[in-house]
Amino acid sequence: MWGSAIWPVTLESGDLILRPIHFRDKKEWTEVRSRNSEWLAPWEASNPAPGGRLPNYRQMVASLNAQARQASALPFVITERIPGFAEPRIVGQLTVSSIMWGSAMTATLGYWVDQARAGRGIAPTAVAMATDHCFGALGLHRMEINIRPENGPSLRVVEKLGFRDEGRRERFLHINGEWADHRSFALTSEEVPGGLLAAWLRRGAN
Repeated sequence: MWGSAIWPVTLESGDLILRPIHFRDKKEWTEVRSRNSEWLAPWEASNPAPGGRLPNYRQMVASLNAQARQASALPFVITERIPGFAEPRIVGQLTVSSIMWGSAMTATLGYWVDQARAGRGIAPTAVAMATDHCFGALGLHRMEINIRPENGPSLRVVEKLGFRDEGRRERFLHINGEWADHRSFALTSEEVPGGLLAAWLRRGAN
């Protein structure tokens, strides 16, 4: 499947909007990330090469856009309609990556949310929105999320949504300067025939 067939796309649920990340988002994105540097640092991907650095904002967006054109990623910012602001504000980022077609039909999902907006259901709602889009519109079969065992807030997100714990992966990703173990969680389309978002909203309302 060509990238133009799957991207760009915007997803909405209530006041939450997932839209493509843009170069023009640099100022707002950087401000949010700066405020959350300590909150996010323990879970940040790092470059394992000696002296290796992460890409700057422009390089990151260019790389994500290239992956989207190749139909291997969906790079969203999470935005929210907030009273007092004319336009939805960036409150996080969500990327569907490592999309595999053919006999696999699978992808991996990662995200972060502004600490000031945490605990309001933004992360599980955004994950559910993106997962439903991948299962429905794209026809993918499996979604995977990998989480550090120490990352309590993210573990609660997958627990709330019903992702299955598939076990521990030792030294799986380079995080915050070292190879770190992760727990892998997954969900297949057969497990949420009525949609993950609908199931989450029903549970969240009770």
